[in-house]
Amino acid sequence: MAITREKKSEILANLSDVLTNAKSLVFVGFKGIGGNDTTEMRRALKDEDVKYFVAKKRLIKKAIADNKVAGDLPELEGELAIAYTTSEDTTAPARLIHEYGKKHEGLTILGGVFEESLADASKMKEIATIPSLQVLRGMFVNVINSPIQRTAVALGQIAEKKGE
Repeated sequence: MAITREKKSEILANLSDVLTNAKSLVFVGFKGIGGNDTTEMRRALKDEDVKYFVAKKRLIKKAIADNKVAGDLPELEGELAIAYTTSEDTTAPARLIHEYGKKHEGLTILGGVFEESLADASKMKEIATIPSLQVLRGMFVNVINSPIQRTAVALGQIAEKKGE
């Protein structure tokens, strides 16, 4: 269906805003995904503060060119959507799309924008495997806590031995 010139300029302005404000952005290829699955995915993305919308490839390419995003634009084939976040968890869009891609064959990561430069699909898939910020913080606390915990256990065993 044809889009009016006003609607195209509105979408282009929205895309430019997204490119300037998003911490990370993922180009999502989708094909053959039902309405219920899409709605479920959108809800899960929204819970993680990730926004998702569909736009024409030509408008996305124009917005990238207008905003002078560094790097080479990856191959964008098929139907295209964008998942992005403005929160501090920059891996969330790639991670969540990757998780849903495991459930639905038609959902793939085609590339994205990370740290203000374009990235291809393989780099975005690597980013998708990084745990969430909350999990990383938990891992860090465990690393810090481990020597303290081992010391406490050792002191407890020494106290038991001396108490005999």
